[in-house]
Amino acid sequence: MSMRKTFTFVLMDPPFETSRISTAMRMMSCAAEQGHSLQVFAYEGSVFLALAQQKAHANLVHGHNEQEESHPLTKDWIAALQRETEKQGAHFEWINCGLCAAERGALDYIPGVKTGSPADLVRFTESSDNVVVIPTRG
Repeated sequence: MSMRKTFTFVLMDPPFETSRISTAMRMMSCAAEQGHSLQVFAYEGSVFLALAQQKAHANLVHGHNEQEESHPLTKDWIAALQRETEKQGAHFEWINCGLCAAERGALDYIPGVKTGSPADLVRFTESSDNVVVIPTRG
């Protein structure tokens, strides 16, 4: 049996802009399924990942209705991570940078997501076995 680890993910990209967020979500999902704890610090555009107002939509370009499009929503991925870590008996904590969220008006999150500060990122890194930074390309 493997030892449980704690992984911190630092995210910058907004939802639906690049494959970096999809990759990060897949990495977190694999870690959660193996019973590892996850800590996520979201800043810059990634504060929108847990936005409660996200909703599925049709794709008129391809002629798909909402159900046919089956567009994945990042808020649903985060909720699934919460459920999986709970099921595995692991810890999950997602903190959005409060300054980043306030200046973008991204303040209504799904349950369990908190607003914090860079001090939380320091706390996360100090308590982690490994830190994965998914930066934006600039």
